[in-house]
Amino acid sequence: MPAAPHAPPFAPIAPESAGMPLYRVVKASLLRSIESGQHPPGSALPSETELALAFGVSIGTLRKAVDELAAEHIVARRQGRGTFVATHTADRFLLQFFPIERIDGRREAPDIEWLSLARARADSLIAKALQLHEGDALLQIESRLRLQGEVVACEQIALSAAVFKGLTEKRLREWHGTLYRLYQVEFGATVVRTVDRARAVGCDRHAARLLGLATSTPVMQLRRVAIGLGEHPLEYRVSTINTAQHELVNQLARARSTNE
Repeated sequence: MPAAPHAPPFAPIAPESAGMPLYRVVKASLLRSIESGQHPPGSALPSETELALAFGVSIGTLRKAVDELAAEHIVARRQGRGTFVATHTADRFLLQFFPIERIDGRREAPDIEWLSLARARADSLIAKALQLHEGDALLQIESRLRLQGEVVACEQIALSAAVFKGLTEKRLREWHGTLYRLYQVEFGATVVRTVDRARAVGCDRHAARLLGLATSTPVMQLRRVAIGLGEHPLEYRVSTINTAQHELVNQLARARSTNE
């Protein structure tokens, strides 16, 4: 006989053995179920009543755990339908992960030109960022971004070859969707947040050629580490941005906990 739908794979929590606030234990258990693939991206979580019963906690405790997961964009609530494991969409990418906006406020998704995908070895900087060993195998992607038809940025992206085994330049060029959606759908690697560091630099010769600028033109350099479920780093990215007509805009304050 098939299992009942939405049967929660969770066990009751003994309050005296938790060692931390109950809602954090519930949150950790839910997160493990998502990381393990028991609840894949786009799938519905059991109802709050079912989950509270399975964990042996109050609805209030359960909701506090789910609230934190929603605030971290790991799950998304849909009014009248329930709570779902969040997926990467073009709208979410634009809202949460793409910081470039024209100075007049116009904001849109970039047209991405994939220039190359090559194999490389991690230097000390990338190894530290991705929690690898120096010399570990990498995939290095180079791209150029256009907004309103104008080249605005170029990017170098480093990925662990072990995590993204099977990613090829052909596969990358044939993909329709955001890169973070590719990570999630094809490799089970979900980006939930990024650590971004920006500074003004003089454009180096290689970036100047890609951006159509003179060497040493002032540009903005954005260094990003994309963090996945379980706080595992997935991507190290360096973006060089021509800020003559564009700027970096942090939209986290406007981020929503719905599945966009």
